[in-house]
Amino acid sequence: MAGKRIKKAYEGINRDSFYSVDDAVKVIKAAAKAKFDETIEVSMNLGIDPRHADQNVRGVVSLPNGTGKTLRVAVFAKGPKAEAAKAAGADLVGAEDLAEKVQAGEMNFDRCIATPDMMVLVGKLGKVLGPRGLMPNPKLGTVTNDVAEAVKAAKGGQVEFRAEKAGIVHAGVGKASFTEQALVENVKAFVGAINRAKPTGAKGTYIQKVSLSSTMGPGLKLEVGTLVG
Repeated sequence: MAGKRIKKAYEGINRDSFYSVDDAVKVIKAAAKAKFDETIEVSMNLGIDPRHADQNVRGVVSLPNGTGKTLRVAVFAKGPKAEAAKAAGADLVGAEDLAEKVQAGEMNFDRCIATPDMMVLVGKLGKVLGPRGLMPNPKLGTVTNDVAEAVKAAKGGQVEFRAEKAGIVHAGVGKASFTEQALVENVKAFVGAINRAKPTGAKGTYIQKVSLSSTMGPGLKLEVGTLVG
């Protein structure tokens, strides 16, 4: 059944062609026929070698129209900062008690934020949080005294990105139910953030390939010029 569905999704699509972002969004939205609201995903091949420190690409971007996904946010904080985090909508807030849960493998959250004074405690959880990409980081705005703002950003459509070994960056930038305009704006915002994050050590063509797809649908190649021109 899946084979037939995939076959149908690819009908009329030329996978060797390069599409403008507007046309690609139109085609992918039309092809998203799954019984759930598919995620629209961007994948980028960058001309970098992330093994070199001066070629790392990592950061955050706030998508203008959100991601359509509700993130569960954990905050390490005490006193008034903990109260501020709760008021801002954090799902889990604590200190030693939260650290014990994480150490025991209870990590029912997608983003982890900490106040600077909590990093002595959080640092001990590096072996557990690190491999899952959950370690708070000042460069990503997840180690901060303004926890309320960080929680709102995470809940409001902020996306973290990080280049993998082969220089590939990918992220969900919305849902198939979004309007075409909202998806185009989100794609451009994401690609723009990657473009601005170009590392000093990158040589040659930085953004080599960009493709757009939905969870169950075909992937289309985008004209890079229409995104960063």
